[in-house]
Amino acid sequence: MWRSGRPKTKYIAVTGGVISGIGKGIIASSIGFLLKARGFRVTAVKIDPYLNIDAGTMNPLEHGEVFVLNDGGEVDLDLGNYERFLDVELTSKNNITTGKVYKSVIEGERRGDFLGKTVQVVPHITNEIMDRIQKMGLTPVDSSGQDPDICVIELGGTVGDIESMPFIEALRQFQFRVGADNMFFIHVSLVPIVGAVGEQKTKPTQASVKELRGLGISPDMIACRSNKALDDNVISKISVYTHVPVDSVVAVHDCPSIYHVPLLLQSQNALGPILTKFRFINDPSYEENRPDSELLAKWRTLASKYDRAQDHVSIVLVGKYTQLSDAYISVVKSLEHAALAINRKLDLHWIESEHLEESQRIENPTVYHDAWKALCHASGILVPGGFGKRGSEGKIAAIKWARERNVPFLGVCLGMQMAVIEFARNVCGIKDATSEEIDEDKDNKEGKHHIIKFMPEIDPTTMGGTMRLGERKTIFTEAGKDSVARKLYHGRDRIRERHRHRYEVNTDYRALIEEKGMRFVGQDEAAERMEIIELDPALKHPFFLGVQYHPELLSRPLRPSPPYLGLLLAASGMLQEYLDQLGKSKASAKLDASTNGSKSDASDKVAQDSKLPHLSSPDAVANHSDVPKRSQSPSVMTSDEHAGTNGNLPPMPHRQGSLYRNPSFPPDFNTEPSDEDTFETLAATLAASPSKGAAMSPNGLPMISAPSVVPIELEKSHHDKTEEQISQEKREEQAMQEKLGLALPQPIVIVGGGAGRQLLASRVS
Repeated sequence: MWRSGRPKTKYIAVTGGVISGIGKGIIASSIGFLLKARGFRVTAVKIDPYLNIDAGTMNPLEHGEVFVLNDGGEVDLDLGNYERFLDVELTSKNNITTGKVYKSVIEGERRGDFLGKTVQVVPHITNEIMDRIQKMGLTPVDSSGQDPDICVIELGGTVGDIESMPFIEALRQFQFRVGADNMFFIHVSLVPIVGAVGEQKTKPTQASVKELRGLGISPDMIACRSNKALDDNVISKISVYTHVPVDSVVAVHDCPSIYHVPLLLQSQNALGPILTKFRFINDPSYEENRPDSELLAKWRTLASKYDRAQDHVSIVLVGKYTQLSDAYISVVKSLEHAALAINRKLDLHWIESEHLEESQRIENPTVYHDAWKALCHASGILVPGGFGKRGSEGKIAAIKWARERNVPFLGVCLGMQMAVIEFARNVCGIKDATSEEIDEDKDNKEGKHHIIKFMPEIDPTTMGGTMRLGERKTIFTEAGKDSVARKLYHGRDRIRERHRHRYEVNTDYRALIEEKGMRFVGQDEAAERMEIIELDPALKHPFFLGVQYHPELLSRPLRPSPPYLGLLLAASGMLQEYLDQLGKSKASAKLDASTNGSKSDASDKVAQDSKLPHLSSPDAVANHSDVPKRSQSPSVMTSDEHAGTNGNLPPMPHRQGSLYRNPSFPPDFNTEPSDEDTFETLAATLAASPSKGAAMSPNGLPMISAPSVVPIELEKSHHDKTEEQISQEKREEQAMQEKLGLALPQPIVIVGGGAGRQLLASRVS
């Protein structure tokens, strides 16, 4: 923390204009992150002007993902952005809806709280809104237990919407309640590009700010969304016509990823006007010129890895809400976090689960074959959560393919349940195995095999807030002591993850399923609910994991979720080496403990050797851990081909694995190794493989070969060129390599790839 004494909590309100979905949530999260990187404690509040009490009953195709918090709150997906960016744990009270506000006021009126007064929007509704905001501004959200310094408030929707009016008025009044010096308004607006010449138009922003000022709020900063960077004259024009200083007009153009947005804002000194108004700049207890924190340095590394990743990993997501990517936003972000952790570029392919069903072969053969083609070319398969019967048979078909073809698989919530049903049908011989959720005649249970059943304590007549929600413990069973899942969680006996479901595995079938080779390696504290499934190691599947909880809800950019990390590692051919390295670290720690006779020393040794944090409590949140560091080294590619057909399905294509022969693997996604460390590792690797013959630079370090991937078919085109042309090309290439200080590539032949092609390539990590 930047100071011992703290003044009143400061508030930053973010509004939006012109259109909805403009990116207010990412901008608010990015501002909050930059403030946290400067040492402030930051919390966040999301205001949603709809009449629903919460987001729990909303259609994902209309509203996007329902994000679940530790306390079981079902909230807007933007709170997921806040948690991921700020690395805090919010509560359902951080999400304010019109439904919650009006419900509270009406209940108060029924109790007689207003002493017979006429209950009105102003002041009663606006007071309730302000009270809720102020309360969350004084509620700790991190382990320090101290009140936040700054509360970021995002108002959903667009200025001018009729449902937003009470909240706009509440924010107008709120600046007088907390003091003008403690309130900062950011208005996010659109600067469209019109016409063939690409002219940037400011009129929509001018009109939006004019409307906001007419409602009593004058923005202190304008964040202009656009496809490309704004011209200086455009920024000046916006400043003149909106009465906002030039240095308070920031351009937030499209970026390669959301991880670049905080850096983009920082490059324009977006915090300057905020800190000045809050009088932090002139406060002697605030270090104005303090260098960037370690957190910001790690974030820069994260964004850099996104840009520089060369190797790709292909994952197929088989879901039922694929028309809207926001329906799976936490799943997508978890995959990105894991991919960045292992220096991979994520290639995510979406498959509507209905398109994999046999009925589509006749009704819509084009989408059927396209869906199966995409599934067959994947390096890993993910089946996320969902509700209802639609598309369930397609998910089961995808899981069957993954199990039989040894394709890395992760099933989440409904995905795990479908995996159990698939195994019961095709391995245990229970051909009519099903779930009460997808059985249209579920009340008639005679002669049926409901492998998945409705949880008995759940109210079947009420939908909102009645599921098994929030953070709960999962205990690894005796069968799970050596499980891949437990190893991914660094050997913990129990973990905490967030849940959202009303159906569960029927334990009446547990003995039969386990006898046939599917292990239930995790369960709840009462040993009544199955939480984690794996295939028996004897079946030699590279990675087959199902979890009843939603691990994506606790994934963080600098701390990826273990199940998702496992899927990406397996899809990249690196899982076993990762697990071996973790095992070596723990074995080394045990040896030191037996020598020194100190249990705490052993724990410290694990943290030191594997770069894991020291967790004194076994109940520590499972995802809050780091992965051991790996110095970068060249890839040594091997061919891992799988062929075969399944009835009339397309043949399984070749799949390419990757083997990293580096004793310091796995990677550390929190620390970027220095160039010298990279060179030293590369030198050691090349020294162990004389055939590769590394060229040396003047400083004695090996010169890195420039990466190139050239299909052999392209090499054949040299026969169409004259020798002089070929020689000239080689001379130009050599000159460019020497200019960049790079060694000429030493090609190796790689066999494999998505289409089974042979590639001639020189690769570096």
